[in-house]
Amino acid sequence: MTASIKAITARPVVVPMPEPHQTATATIVESPLVLVTAETSEAAGYAIVFTYTAAALGPTASLLENMGGLLRGDAADPREVERKLQQRFRLLGNEGLVAMAQAGIDMALWDAKARAAGMSLCAMLGGTERKIRAYGAVGYDGVKRSAEVAEAWAKRGFRGVKAKIGYPTVREDVEVVRAMRSAVGPEVALMVDYNQSLTPAEAVERARVLDGEGLAWIEEPVHAHDHAGHAQVAASARTALNAGENWWGAAEVAQAILARAVDLVMLDAMKIGGVTGWMRAAALAEAHQLPVSSHLWPEISAQLLAVSATASWLEYADWWNPILAEPLRIEDGFAVPSDKPGSGVSFREL
Repeated sequence: MTASIKAITARPVVVPMPEPHQTATATIVESPLVLVTAETSEAAGYAIVFTYTAAALGPTASLLENMGGLLRGDAADPREVERKLQQRFRLLGNEGLVAMAQAGIDMALWDAKARAAGMSLCAMLGGTERKIRAYGAVGYDGVKRSAEVAEAWAKRGFRGVKAKIGYPTVREDVEVVRAMRSAVGPEVALMVDYNQSLTPAEAVERARVLDGEGLAWIEEPVHAHDHAGHAQVAASARTALNAGENWWGAAEVAQAILARAVDLVMLDAMKIGGVTGWMRAAALAEAHQLPVSSHLWPEISAQLLAVSATASWLEYADWWNPILAEPLRIEDGFAVPSDKPGSGVSFREL
């Protein structure tokens, strides 16, 4: 008998950051989260939606619960639910808060499905739990502080470190990179993230300078949806170009690949469309032999990377650990997906 949806509930919370996380375009001081529960006739499943700004917290929670009202009594099949919601919201548009809410429901339903089956999400999707190399993030913190934070990640055993750059001059970008390299040594991979802060012309010039620094990738130098701009940078730079954390669904992955906009693909479990969207996007990356890395959502991303053929790196962040019953485990710089039933996401009592 197919499980049915009994209720979708959404609980908004704000989790303070351990310390502010600064980028070239914004500073994050707190995590506004919607904790999603999908109750089915067989099990309950859980997911997290990150709204980036508290101004969107209430509207997103309301949208989730309103969508839940549309689904009550329906089969708890994530793919069928996705089809229904995509059709229902097509005129409004399946991006932005609508897409985020849909992805939250998708992730929670997959979690419930895996829990009901007594399997980890990875196993239910046909994979085996395998360790994924992880990297830590450094904020837009200047030369001295960036080197200190990078060294701290390396001492914890992380195999890579990514810094936010986009300083007034490329000379300052290089100083940060070199200070970090000096702090972590030659064996730790270094990546940089411009957070969409440059024009294509500026990005081309800066990438040419950074080409000599041995970076694993340059991330989102221009606007996330400017595929032509990214393609211009990718064509001129020797360093690999990475983007994707802000793409809405697998269709945009296909557009970016067609435009030759990236050498690497970064998937965000919420913006890409939850588990259903991730699997489609990862299949596109595999078809074009593009390595896949993750953005945030480390617990569920570890499960999804474990079943992605071209999995490369997991971005580790502990921002949401205060609300998680069992945060993702890191061993010797590798993420260890939970082998318990579900996606790895469950909430502690607040």
